[in-house]
Amino acid sequence: MSQHTALLDELTWRELLFQHTDGLAAHLAQGPTAAYCGFDPTAPSLHVGNLVPVMGLVHLQRAGHKPIALVGGGTGMIGDPSGKNSERTLQSLDVIEENARLIGAQLERFLDFTGPYAARMSNNAEWLGSIGLLEFLRTTGKHFTVNYMLAKDSVKSRLDAGISYTEFTYMLLQAHDYAELHARHGVTLQIGGSDQWGNMTAGLELLRRTVGAEAHVLTCPLVTTASGQKFGKSEAGAVYLDAERTSPYRFYQFWLGADDRDVTRWLRFFTLLSREEITQLDQATSERPEQREAQRLLAADVTARVHGAAVLQTVEAISQVLFGKGDPRDLSAGTLREMSREVPFAEVDAPADGGAVDALDLVVATGLAKSRGDAKRLVEQGGVSVNGQRMSMAERTIASDAWLADRHLLVKKGSRDWGLVRVR
Repeated sequence: MSQHTALLDELTWRELLFQHTDGLAAHLAQGPTAAYCGFDPTAPSLHVGNLVPVMGLVHLQRAGHKPIALVGGGTGMIGDPSGKNSERTLQSLDVIEENARLIGAQLERFLDFTGPYAARMSNNAEWLGSIGLLEFLRTTGKHFTVNYMLAKDSVKSRLDAGISYTEFTYMLLQAHDYAELHARHGVTLQIGGSDQWGNMTAGLELLRRTVGAEAHVLTCPLVTTASGQKFGKSEAGAVYLDAERTSPYRFYQFWLGADDRDVTRWLRFFTLLSREEITQLDQATSERPEQREAQRLLAADVTARVHGAAVLQTVEAISQVLFGKGDPRDLSAGTLREMSREVPFAEVDAPADGGAVDALDLVVATGLAKSRGDAKRLVEQGGVSVNGQRMSMAERTIASDAWLADRHLLVKKGSRDWGLVRVR
């Protein structure tokens, strides 16, 4: 097996291969293949479900092929009807351009843009934004019958509810992208989710009719959890790669919370660990599920790739403390500032006399108690700790030399409720 044909074997054992066109293995064996995957900029960030085709591009590059990440700055102005029950809301050009820029930056964290198989970023606004309607109809539209387009699932599923001419033509724009990338960069393979098969094969049809080129498509599966839930959803909604939409801590916790039934599959999907390493982690999950070795490695691997090693170190430190296995006094000022996004946070004025802070005030300020009376009862019951030290009514003040970095105090009520205070 050559390096280039190893791609299909790698994707198969990782369960990242759903279907592909006939003859793809032979095509890959001919040498380095230029392949692309498109990403829709209707939101300012990719979500974790998008990582499946992204990892497809990663494995393609590792097998000696040349990946192109295509951001749909042009197609984003129309909207893909695939998997949608109703018409998308059209966004402004400025919003789409900014979304495309942000998504492009996220994709750069996964692909190598140097060396003989250097990845390339592209934006279809470059050609779709300048093509005229009549030219598009003559060069692309004339090669597709209405019957051909009506047979596609993305269109058939919308016929009863209605589909606009705008979204009806989306597959033609995607086909035009394939032809354009073939002409510019010699692209002969497109990668995408399994719901994109109809749109992707339209590109093959256009290349066959216009230049007679051999071209292929490969799809990755749409992922669901073992419980049947759509992958990438948490209690707070979709899990995004952007730190402002999903904090790095919550991103890390999403992976850490993987079900034992899912974690081995997710290691195959979203990490570059070897088959042997994943097999060992699968065995560890079976024998020592309470240690969650696989989940911890999965969470660390994906978080570091998306947010960087320094951010991973921060969220791991937060997790250690919040789950009772770390010392709050070891937390840096930056880590505490990041923690303030995850637990109730308040600022209080320093005592006028420069003395100690009363724990009762901290409990009330963070909302862990409604009043000083409630806070007092919690302290009397032994239910309040500050900076890891259990409070009592007799010893409930915290002097400045016991404060955490940058004048912070970490409050805990019971076994799981937390609050963070910064003294101004």
